[in-house]
Amino acid sequence: MTEIDVVRTYLEMNSPSQLKSIPLDRRAHVEHAVACTVSFFRYLYREVGAQYHWRDRLVWTDEQCRARLDTPGVAIWVLFTEGTPAGYFELEKRGDGSIEIVYFGLMPEFVGRGLGKQMLSAAVERAWEMTASRVWLHTCTLDNPAALPNYLKRGFTAFKTETFTAPAHVPVPVSAAPPPA
Repeated sequence: MTEIDVVRTYLEMNSPSQLKSIPLDRRAHVEHAVACTVSFFRYLYREVGAQYHWRDRLVWTDEQCRARLDTPGVAIWVLFTEGTPAGYFELEKRGDGSIEIVYFGLMPEFVGRGLGKQMLSAAVERAWEMTASRVWLHTCTLDNPAALPNYLKRGFTAFKTETFTAPAHVPVPVSAAPPPA
């Protein structure tokens, strides 16, 4: 199998004043999935991550998913647009008081509408509300090309980069129609 080089960039905010916030569209809102079910957790991860090589959690058992959802300091937030799930983010409070945006992304149908910058603003605001000492995340060259510029425009600064190799494969469209007969 062919492998590709991937660059991972770690970014942080050390103060709420660094956030260059973009408010949510009037038709959108984020909601804390306080009682998130395993099936909804899987759905969000699978649908958002399919095009970006998110694979690690696809093999998790129901028990592993439930354990993650029940972990103190972990919060799943869902972006809804006119009642439809449009994306999600996962926050985790770390032992050092920082909040990591562990996962962040939009459903394929909502990419390119400006919702990413709005949802990122909401994610950072929710992280600071959790009394974060800093907010951080990482992205890589497998993610949407707009991800890193969005993080930088919202006020994050890069503090570390690393390169690793990953299996090369073509992302599969989430809602691809079956081939004609």
